[in-house]
Amino acid sequence: QVLLEESGGGLVQAGDSLRLSCAISGGIPSRYIVGWFRQAPGKEREFVAAINWTGENTNYGDSVRGRFTISRDNAKNRVYLQMGSLKPEDTAVYFCAAERSASAWITYEYEHWGQGTQVTVAS
Repeated sequence: QVLLEESGGGLVQAGDSLRLSCAISGGIPSRYIVGWFRQAPGKEREFVAAINWTGENTNYGDSVRGRFTISRDNAKNRVYLQMGSLKPEDTAVYFCAAERSASAWITYEYEHWGQGTQVTVAS
């Protein structure tokens, strides 16, 4: 029903910036809360950022607040994650996810997930 596809990952140097994109199709994408998560080898999946359908409300994980910015362009069915001041510990597979229920702001539970894009930050 709702499909998500991440892009924009790659290999960068510490201190660099990178922008990830999440393309959304199916359902009514503009009405979904969209979040970014990441998972590094041997680590639990970590919440990164989320944005509501209007773009007026955002939330960030403690480890990225002040460095990353989430935004969306509903006309293009895209959600972005602008990552700055990248650190080696940011290395992970990054996933975007979509959820209709506002409970996701509290539970961090999302129904629809993309396949992920690899971000590697060289030290």
